[in-house]
Amino acid sequence: MKQNRDIIFEKMGLVDYQQAWDYQEQLLKGVVEIKTQNRSLPEEEKRTTPNYLLLCQHPHVYTLGKSGHEAHLLLDEQGLAEKQASFYKINRGGDITYHGPGQLVAYPILDLENFFTDIHQYLRLLEEAVILTLAEYGLKTGRIVGLTGVWLDFEEQRNPRKICAMGVKCSRWVTMHGLALNVNTDLNYFGNIVPCGISDKAVTSLEKEVGHAVPVEEVEEKLLRHLEQLFEARMLAHQYEEGH
Repeated sequence: MKQNRDIIFEKMGLVDYQQAWDYQEQLLKGVVEIKTQNRSLPEEEKRTTPNYLLLCQHPHVYTLGKSGHEAHLLLDEQGLAEKQASFYKINRGGDITYHGPGQLVAYPILDLENFFTDIHQYLRLLEEAVILTLAEYGLKTGRIVGLTGVWLDFEEQRNPRKICAMGVKCSRWVTMHGLALNVNTDLNYFGNIVPCGISDKAVTSLEKEVGHAVPVEEVEEKLLRHLEQLFEARMLAHQYEEGH
């Protein structure tokens, strides 16, 4: 069956975490349903599956992945209320992380059978898109073996700093969740968790590293371009409408 390399992207702006999660689940379910129906159809009747990319920011929220430990959240309910933050246990891999205003979050809902069936290659390409985006701001970033995400001082590791966290779920080769890139993020919120379960490494932001705030929309455009090139895809804009 023909591969569909079009990716429909939607800029959601500042959106509630639960709302974005529900929307991801809705899109993923639709893609999986097409794949399930295709199994019983002759080749000429099979439908190509769509690919989506949601770009957004969230109000203050902490999310805990399936392999995470609740003890890595250092706030009780009262503390969360004081920080005006919410907390969710979610179905991605990884430990605990923080999302908030000034952080660019990207949720690809891709049918990897349209691209390649290799989850590690998928993760590396997401990282590479971030690495190339940050290079446009003069930052040299990369990977640390055994740790997902994107880091500064990843080679000598005298003061390694995480600038982008990643956590994904894959169902029938359809992805959800994704990456969170700290652009102008309030890094104080990371002080209330053991980020991604890693206690000995710092967290940073693009703003902190370059010394001034950077428009999230500008970073968004660069990231979109690099994802399009790396996945050999065609990005198609779609207007996000609340209440899907």
